[in-house]
Amino acid sequence: MIRINSLSSIRRVAFAAALAMLAGCSSTGGLGSILGSVLGNGGGATQGNQIYGSVQGVDTRSQRIAIQQSNGQSVWIRYDNNTQVVYQNQNYSPTALENGDQVTANIQDAGNGSYYTSYVLVNQSVRGSNGGQPGNVQTFQGTVRQVDRQNGAFAMDESNFGRITVVLANGVSRADVDRFNTLRAGDFVRFYGYSTGNSAVQLRQFY
Repeated sequence: MIRINSLSSIRRVAFAAALAMLAGCSSTGGLGSILGSVLGNGGGATQGNQIYGSVQGVDTRSQRIAIQQSNGQSVWIRYDNNTQVVYQNQNYSPTALENGDQVTANIQDAGNGSYYTSYVLVNQSVRGSNGGQPGNVQTFQGTVRQVDRQNGAFAMDESNFGRITVVLANGVSRADVDRFNTLRAGDFVRFYGYSTGNSAVQLRQFY
C-alpha cells in the first residue's frame, strides 16, 4: 500500500510539473505571439507589441484607427483621449491622422479580440510623401474676426501669418464642431491644421 501511494504521489507531482511547464510556455509567448497569429506576420507587419503600416481610416465616433499592414490585412486599433500621436517631435490628436500616413503603433490587448494604442509614431506623413519632404501640419493661434457657420469657416488674425481663412476639415471630432459653433469674434483660438495656400487653412483639431 505504501509503495502504491508513493507511485501515485510521484505521478501527481509529475503531472503538476508538466502543467506548470505548459503554463510557463504559454506565458512566455506573451502578447507578441498572440498578435503574430491574430494580426498576421506576413510581410513583417508586427514586431513585439507594435504594429506598423498605412493608416486606412480614423473612426472618430468609435475612436478607432484602421492600419493596413504590408501583407494587405487591415486591423482596427482603439484609441482614447490619452493616446499620443507624434510627428516630427510634435504631439497631435489621433484625429489628425490621414489616410496614407505611415505609422508605428504600440498596442495592447484590450480583450474581446480588440486592441488599444496609447502611442502612435508617424514615420511619414502622406502630405510629405512627395520627395520625402515633411508634411505641412502645423499649429496656428490667433484672434477670431468673423465666423461663417453656414460654410463651417472663420476668419482670424493669426500670430505669424496675418489674416487667414480657416475651414473645418472633413471628419473633425464632435468636440471640435461644438467648439466651432461657440466661436465669437474676438475669441482667441489655437488649433492644428494644414495650409492649403492663398491664406487658407484646413482645421484638424482645436487644442
